[in-house]
Amino acid sequence: QLQLVESGGGSVEPGGSLRLSCAFSGKKNSRFCMGWFRQAPGKQRQGVASISGSGRTNYADSVKGRFTISKDNAENTLNLQMNTLKPEDTAMYYCVAGGGDWHYCPVDLEVADWGQGTQVTVSS
Repeated sequence: QLQLVESGGGSVEPGGSLRLSCAFSGKKNSRFCMGWFRQAPGKQRQGVASISGSGRTNYADSVKGRFTISKDNAENTLNLQMNTLKPEDTAMYYCVAGGGDWHYCPVDLEVADWGQGTQVTVSS
């Protein structure tokens, strides 16, 4: 029952950085997990990073060490700091929310709510 609105996407050169933000509103209910998915044209949406209600994070192997997910419940925001971007990171990025454990959320969480997405393009 959350409304999610992403921002911060854009075009950068390889090695550059972007910070995505997601503003959420509405009742969170039992959606303890939040995260980011991405989808390239013709591909399935894949989990990138997740964060549990307690703040525990998980990352896809392809972004581990480069991306950092964080949230600020007081400000109702979810963020994804993306560093050392690669062309293969090019995709539409979606902010998501879903059910799960207070202490642990998988990267490929079961999504209940989707944002509309923000485009990230990495090219030279």
